[in-house]
Amino acid sequence: MSTPPKPRSLPARVLGSQAERLAEAQPPRAGRIVAYVLLFPLGILVSLCGCFVQALWPPFGMILSVLASLGVFYGGLRLTGTRLGAGVPLAGWFLMLLILMSPRPEGDFVLSADLTSYAYLFLGAVGGVICATLPTRSGFGFGAAGPGR
Repeated sequence: MSTPPKPRSLPARVLGSQAERLAEAQPPRAGRIVAYVLLFPLGILVSLCGCFVQALWPPFGMILSVLASLGVFYGGLRLTGTRLGAGVPLAGWFLMLLILMSPRPEGDFVLSADLTSYAYLFLGAVGGVICATLPTRSGFGFGAAGPGR
């Protein structure tokens, strides 16, 4: 008799293991490149929307904004199967934040200096880096070359 497998926690089921990531089929290179091109502006858009939503409904807006950002980062990772898939929307996210944090000549700014803004910046950045370091089908940006890839 074999013992039944131990039930896995919710994060383990969602994120998977390195063996499971490596067993998945690699998307075609052209599809990955198209995904990279689309993920960058998506990261910009999520960052822009997140800055307004986190300030609109504190603290629930901040939680919603961070979850949306993490969803884009993790979705890029799963879509492309590469760490670059999480890094590209993260780069767009950071670029938009740099623009939104700079003060305007009129003295206006989008991202204020309060606790929810700092939490949004910190949790989004840490979550993006975590997504970019999760196990993937390939450790390289565009994926490993090989037959059928």
